[in-house]
Amino acid sequence: MNRREYLLTAASVFAMGSATDARAVLAGASDGSEGPPEPLFDPQINYAVRIPMRDGVHLSATLYLPRGVKTPRPTIFSLTPYTADGYHPEGISFSSNGYPYLSVDMRGRGESGGEFSPFVTDPDDGRDIVDWIAQQPFCNGKVGMCGLSYVGYTQWGTVRGDPAGLATIVPSAPAYIGFDFPIRYNIFFNFAATWLTRVWGNTGRVTAYNDGEYWSKAFLRFLESGQPFRKLTEYFGLDSKPFDEWMEHPHQDEYWDRANPTPEQFAKLTIPVLSLCGAYDGDQPGTLEFHRQHLKYAGNKADHYLVIGPWGHLEVRKPKAEFFGIKVGPDSVIDMPKLHREWFAFAMEGGKRPDFLKKKVAYYVMVADEWRYADTLEGVTSRYETLHLQSSGNPVSVYRSGMLGAAPARRAEPDHYVYDPRDLSVPKLEATLTQSHLLDQTMVLADSAAKLIYHSEPFEQDTEVSGFFKFSAWIAIDQPDTDFLVSIYDIGPDGSSMFLTEQHMRARHRESLRGEKLIDTREPLRYDFDRFFFVSRLIGKDHRLRLVFRPNEGLGWQKNYNSGKPVADETMADARTVTVRLFHDAAHPSTLSIPIGQSKA
Repeated sequence: MNRREYLLTAASVFAMGSATDARAVLAGASDGSEGPPEPLFDPQINYAVRIPMRDGVHLSATLYLPRGVKTPRPTIFSLTPYTADGYHPEGISFSSNGYPYLSVDMRGRGESGGEFSPFVTDPDDGRDIVDWIAQQPFCNGKVGMCGLSYVGYTQWGTVRGDPAGLATIVPSAPAYIGFDFPIRYNIFFNFAATWLTRVWGNTGRVTAYNDGEYWSKAFLRFLESGQPFRKLTEYFGLDSKPFDEWMEHPHQDEYWDRANPTPEQFAKLTIPVLSLCGAYDGDQPGTLEFHRQHLKYAGNKADHYLVIGPWGHLEVRKPKAEFFGIKVGPDSVIDMPKLHREWFAFAMEGGKRPDFLKKKVAYYVMVADEWRYADTLEGVTSRYETLHLQSSGNPVSVYRSGMLGAAPARRAEPDHYVYDPRDLSVPKLEATLTQSHLLDQTMVLADSAAKLIYHSEPFEQDTEVSGFFKFSAWIAIDQPDTDFLVSIYDIGPDGSSMFLTEQHMRARHRESLRGEKLIDTREPLRYDFDRFFFVSRLIGKDHRLRLVFRPNEGLGWQKNYNSGKPVADETMADARTVTVRLFHDAAHPSTLSIPIGQSKA
């Protein structure tokens, strides 16, 4: 179907409908009866839409129209690499409530032409889609976007294209490219290979992608093979040009910068933005980085709202009261489709701001099980309480741990662990686990693992911890490089554990993510871990905090063999055993800073 034929078809659909004006029944309206509202409109679906790009490639889209709406309406779309069918629920929801909606296959994916090139084609294609939609008879010239994960990122990619008709975006858990995917803090995800197998070619490989048991064993076999990381996709039978390109950019640089809006583009972005992410969402760092960069460069012109719920990655799209074995209060399960509809009515039709968005930042306090609000992300935290690492012996076990105390130690020998990258006992143990690491303590309790453990004194009263932990540590290593992982837990009086937050770091990037400097001294150097995941939780009376400091050697991450060579090229033969010393004396105080939440109004 060519463009002219499509326009005629779309026009005929409107002609068949009644004279109902969707603006009279704005999304989210209710007749006052109990239960979910009845659909306002019957969806009319067209699976054969083709959208022309400037270079002659046509992208495939599924169009959902609200049958019976004659007047042009604000229109919403999602640009997805996971095939258009995945956003059928959004299509039904939006069109049933009066909004035309399109789910668009990215180029080279689904039924779209061209070659899929992640993070590259989004600006031009996004702008062409917006321009094309704005000219259609069902659209009043205002176009919005929504979607999760990569589909969240495509919205920020479209911002780079600066389309005139873009009226608002609602990015859910978007990846900030080069910052939290396919590398986080300059350490590559093994998952990058899993993801590339899913989006290779035009069709989806969802069944293989979701086979977690296979991937755990496969990554373990790859580690056992001792091959360099750049051979990862080849090992899994995938010829991937994107992966080969990524291997040439092991830290943040202009290559990754090109995937995200520039400072000038952030400064120019004044349309309303609603960002959504979860406390246990792997793309939380990306969501918050987009938020920070937008506010940094746009200042008071940024009309940006942020919601952080008690969710994992998928739950950002569809919240649930239980995930990863964690149960949260019923108020956490917000009606996400309704929030989206109310937002689009607010951002594109002059409706009132959704009642849920009381301030610019909404966050959910776990255990307290309530939503709290702040004017800024920094305003979530009222103050920091600093605890000092202490020990009377090497704290390698939860049963003979060190302490997190209010006062610094005057004199103390450094604690230490020894890590041999050739020892695969930790990833082998990890491959056997079936329970979520958020609650399971197997990895922490394992005697064979290299690690140091510290506990705080029991809390004297219930205390809200909301914001970002900070860990400042004086560390000495006897190799040119190694990877660290710092994890923090809430430990109950009965010994139960709840994972709170974590951060990893590669020693060569201690000073900057935009370059590297190998360690050439055995003297202690200060490392600032200030990129932890956001957490909001009520820590109960008599609970303690647990800090675990260890190598970053899990199945999910690129292996660092500590040699100082380019990590992508290291093999098992390059492996060097490292001794890591953690200092906490008067001259080298290592501290954990706890973000204390605002008192209830």
